[in-house]
Amino acid sequence: QVQLVESGGGLVQAGGSLRLSCAASGRTFNRYAVGWFRQAPGKEREFVAGISKSGISTYYADSVKGRFFISRENAQNTVYLRMNSLKPEDTAVYYCAVREGGTAYASATSYSYWGQGTQVTVSS
Repeated sequence: QVQLVESGGGLVQAGGSLRLSCAASGRTFNRYAVGWFRQAPGKEREFVAGISKSGISTYYADSVKGRFFISRENAQNTVYLRMNSLKPEDTAVYYCAVREGGTAYASATSYSYWGQGTQVTVSS
């Protein structure tokens, strides 16, 4: 069992930045690949970024490539999502999720444990 807690969301103006954190319980965090997903009102949950269990490989949705950066500190059981140049269309609830294995797939069904989400609102 892994428990995940996201933090760092909030209200920011377009062009601004935020850093989301995903803190995990347990001592086996380095067994899990981690993904960040988001869900806007009336839309399906979509993959944003992922990082392999080692942290060597990262993956990004085309819509955030070059603006968002994912990283992890396994010693701290934490994954971060740095979001720069935010746009109003980035407004959503952001979730982190983990899956046992090396690769962070884009499919939400690949993930076993999810956090409760943190709201990100970007004003124009």
